[in-house]
Amino acid sequence: GGRCRSVVAAAASAEAESPSPSPSKSAFVKDLREKQLLGLGLADLEAKVIGLGEKKFRGKQVYQHLLQGVHSIDDMTSLSKVFREKLKDEGLVVGRSKIHSTAKATDGTEKLLLELADGAIVECVGIPCDDLEDNRDRLTVCVSSQVGCAMACTFCATGKMGFSRNLTSAEIVDQVLHVAQRFPDQRVSNIVYMGMGEPAMNLNMVVESQQFLNKGLGIGARHITISTVGVPNTIRKLAEHKLQIILAISLHAPNQALRETLIPTAKAYPLEALMEDCVHYFKTTGRRVSFEYILIKGVNDEIQHANELAQLLQSHGNELMRSHVNLIPWNAIDDADFQRPSRNRVMAFMRQLKRQGVNSVSVRRARGSEEAAACGQLRNNLRKGKVAIPPAPAL
Repeated sequence: GGRCRSVVAAAASAEAESPSPSPSKSAFVKDLREKQLLGLGLADLEAKVIGLGEKKFRGKQVYQHLLQGVHSIDDMTSLSKVFREKLKDEGLVVGRSKIHSTAKATDGTEKLLLELADGAIVECVGIPCDDLEDNRDRLTVCVSSQVGCAMACTFCATGKMGFSRNLTSAEIVDQVLHVAQRFPDQRVSNIVYMGMGEPAMNLNMVVESQQFLNKGLGIGARHITISTVGVPNTIRKLAEHKLQIILAISLHAPNQALRETLIPTAKAYPLEALMEDCVHYFKTTGRRVSFEYILIKGVNDEIQHANELAQLLQSHGNELMRSHVNLIPWNAIDDADFQRPSRNRVMAFMRQLKRQGVNSVSVRRARGSEEAAACGQLRNNLRKGKVAIPPAPAL
């Protein structure tokens, strides 16, 4: 999976118990999506231009411009001026955001704050690979799926912001294009939906953006990770798409009682039901599930927790025993009472999992934490007046 240093964020709950966007916000997002061209597939663009009385091939021309990362309809220079004016007269826009500010860590990780059409701010992160033993050209982009998050996880910076609205597929794809432009010598190879927000609460736009990134930008589906704490019914709904993506479950606890203390909304989605849905996902898609587990000192990092986690996976047979477990040492955020465990403690937890038969285990390396590159931290700092970086001009 990706190495986004986000605190993988975002619990979820039953839709009935999850705060929903206000009608005005929902209407705004719906209206915005109808105006934006970015994120639409080729067939949709062809249908749109035919509806404007143009020939079908104009849709492909528009599509190619979008893949090139244009910022405005006027940048689509292969289109006639008359057609460009027609698109604008229809109220259509590309759907690109402005870069508000950036922060770069010494390891090359770069966090961008993007200002959307309504002034909302979202984060995305570019994470270049610098492992000599790995593919040196790898560039992972960590994208947000919502403005803020409704889930209020106790360990998560984004959870402290509250929820504003869903992002459109254009606003998700836009994040990838911005990062790609910041790393001109590298090709985006991996996408992780591990930024701000709970992807399962915005599943339609997440899937639509994934399709554009995969089919349009040519990023392999098996290099795209969608992360979720699990919203009832959505894992099964995602399974129906039969995508070849990596599904990452933000687990963070090996039992229901502890999970509810970390993720208050987990009360609506018992761990047993979540595990059964993961088994169903594997059987439907043939894709193994990955489990994210943030290690917090003295909270969920004891040897007994490792034993419980192994037992939880074993109790669901080979389907989940083939899963990958990604251990993430907790990244400090403001206003939190938690502590990061020592490296020895992290390694002991991993060794115990392996002793218990969980063979596919890794520890996520810290990336960008000195620049508040954990999910939501830079935006939180902006709100508190701690970000002194001047706004960058729109590209």
